Amino acid sequence: MNAKPDLFIPEDIFLRKGARKATEIPEHIRNWLQAGHIESVNLTEWLAVDHVSLFQKVTREWGMDAETRAITEQLTQMDEQRIMKIIPAIAMQWLDLLKRPSVNEQTNLFCSIAEHRADSVRCWAAYIIGLDSGLNLTEKLEHIRPFAADHHFGVREIAWMAVRESISAELSLALQQLIPWSVDPDPLIRRFAIESIRPRGVWAKHIQELKENPAMALPLLDAVKSDAHKYVQDSVSNWLNDASKTNPEWVRQVCATWTQQSDTQHTRRIVTRATRSLT
Repeated sequence: MNAKPDLFIPEDIFLRKGARKATEIPEHIRNWLQAGHIESVNLTEWLAVDHVSLFQKVTREWGMDAETRAITEQLTQMDEQRIMKIIPAIAMQWLDLLKRPSVNEQTNLFCSIAEHRADSVRCWAAYIIGLDSGLNLTEKLEHIRPFAADHHFGVREIAWMAVRESISAELSLALQQLIPWSVDPDPLIRRFAIESIRPRGVWAKHIQELKENPAMALPLLDAVKSDAHKYVQDSVSNWLNDASKTNPEWVRQVCATWTQQSDTQHTRRIVTRATRSLT
């Protein structure tokens, strides 16, 4: 249930840098993206994917055209191109489809989505987890972990967005359960722990509790105050920059404390970026 085995894609396609504008994406690249045969390589390509068309082509390839034809028509009528609207909409349809076959077939079908070569398809899988009302927060975090550590930037972003509402609904529990993530050997997991609880976030609803009381997240932030990985550093500094919009003095205090406790180049970079909005 993946791309056709006889499909040949030249090596240089996988090494491309990607177009700067959607209109500059070559037709053959767009066709392969839309068929789910290759991954996007930058934000321009990622945003350019027509998820409804991709859904139709993937389900047709898997022999599911008849049972998903009405779904495709419904999604088409939505006329929705915003990525943070259409991905959850498709995930909800998959959740309904996954209820129909046997347990073994459900597992195989979800694995086909979760392990698909196309990053956009894996994004659907992440949201299937996030929207599954049958999973509690602990289970959602457990299941979302592979997507939080995915090699593709888009899947990693969707991973934290997919469970953010669940995290916000049980914030104290989430903060406790994410503490081990903040000290995980994998920087992608550490980054998820911080990015998923940003007070303001990107393309996501604000977490009012953390805007009002950012100190709730300090155990996680302290764990990465001198993280050597820039991907994590950026997340930590962005987190504090978010907090500075509503609690500037608290951010100043935290940064001053960190500078005293950990006078390293990593901490200095975090502090510099964290205070960029403060006068």
